[in-house]
Amino acid sequence: MPGFLDIPDEFTQPSAKVQIIPVPYDATSTYRKGADKGPQAIIDASAQVEWYDIQTDREYLEQGIHTQAPIECDAEDPIHLAPLVKERVAKALQNGQLPVVLGGEHSVTIGAIEAMADQGKPFSVLQIDAHGDTRDSYHGSTHNHACVMARAREHATFVQVGIRAIDAQELAGMDRDRVYFGHQVDLWTRTHDLSWMDRVIDQLEERVYLTIDLDAFDPAILPSTGTPEPGGMDWFTVNELVRRVAHEREIVGFDVVELCPNSNHHASDFIAAKLVYRVMAEILSNR
Repeated sequence: MPGFLDIPDEFTQPSAKVQIIPVPYDATSTYRKGADKGPQAIIDASAQVEWYDIQTDREYLEQGIHTQAPIECDAEDPIHLAPLVKERVAKALQNGQLPVVLGGEHSVTIGAIEAMADQGKPFSVLQIDAHGDTRDSYHGSTHNHACVMARAREHATFVQVGIRAIDAQELAGMDRDRVYFGHQVDLWTRTHDLSWMDRVIDQLEERVYLTIDLDAFDPAILPSTGTPEPGGMDWFTVNELVRRVAHEREIVGFDVVELCPNSNHHASDFIAAKLVYRVMAEILSNR
């Protein structure tokens, strides 16, 4: 079965610089189900992504892109998923590779963050998302998709960008100085004030794990996600933020999560696939 980008076999060996880790898991989503179909939809759509990246003026095949076998887990509580993701991500990090996790619901991120923490080096998590995800527990699980950043807080500092929906109880777990709410980002973007991106970068450690929940985007751009929120970010704003972070910091790994494919709307699948390659390109162009 073709891997990410459907590139020639010579560029897809297990020793490749980039390790695509599909995690087709969706047990705790609370609105629309289907995130378990997200990784394969991204991989399928990636066959239509051009290899030449305009912004960085390069192709990125020679570093190698290896698509691993999906992580299979049928447990209802994602606490059992975290060690499986952690093991894969840890191996990639130990080998000096770039782990790219494809969700799946957002709980897939927890294991990746745990792998980062086990390296024993300071790092930050940059979360681009519509939701705070700082509940300590939700629906009886501490590893629910709504608890991702509560678990991240146990290992690292974090910055949240694009937040447009939270529960009042989440406020206690959020550092307002490190939260860039969606309405603020929209105002700054429309007034051509991108200095907020510099503030984001200043709050990050040198090593960064990036997690992108696709509901960060406005649903007019990307509707195929489990819990859409109006008023989201646009394509170029997200890309510019990623570009600046990749230039000023070291993004050691990243994930793209919460794609819920819709057979009547394939554009979301392609946007997600293109985003994965764009983030990858920005990281590799600075290494």
